[in-house]
Amino acid sequence: QVQLVESGGGSVQAGGSVRLSCAASGNGLVINAMEWYRQAPGKQRELVGKITRGGTTNYADFTKGRFTISRENADTTMVHLQMNSLKLEDTGSYICAADYRLMRSFGDEVGRHWGKGIQVTVSS
Repeated sequence: QVQLVESGGGSVQAGGSVRLSCAASGNGLVINAMEWYRQAPGKQRELVGKITRGGTTNYADFTKGRFTISRENADTTMVHLQMNSLKLEDTGSYICAADYRLMRSFGDEVGRHWGKGIQVTVSS
């Protein structure tokens, strides 16, 4: 079983910064990629960016160099989303997702696990 715990977030003024963290755990867990999504009220969920097991990062165009995804270690079980120069439109629930493999003696499990999301509110 995979568990994701998100932390950070909260309220910040426009132009400010917030750092989110996501920790993945599970017996036999191998992370292939960790992704951050966001969902604003009344809007569809959208990809913010991702970091792969090899450390490669990709970002949505709207981040425009303002957001950075990093990891604590090579197994990519702890990642961070640093968000700078925040805008009002960055307000939303930020959700961590793990593309994983659970190594088991009776057969590996491959899938995606979603976090519960954490709120970021940007005010003027």
